[in-house]
Amino acid sequence: MFWTPELAISLEDAPFPATKEELIDYANRAGCPQEVLDNLAELDDTDELIEGMEDLWPEYEDLNSEEYFYNDDEEEQYI
Repeated sequence: MFWTPELAISLEDAPFPATKEELIDYANRAGCPQEVLDNLAELDDTDELIEGMEDLWPEYEDLNSEEYFYNDDEEEQYI
């Protein structure tokens, strides 16, 4: 499984908590990129609920932190 921020955003409005099958159904209906469908298909076949994007890609939580994004304002201070 390979996730990127662009792929993760595709599932931002997904109906979490959801099962694997529900997420695949949502991704199909929402027109998510094929890579998202491929990643979801690779999940284990269980009826366990996926609570959020963090369950699929643990690093996703870090993407929402301010430290993850490059801050252009800080660089301008040193010029």
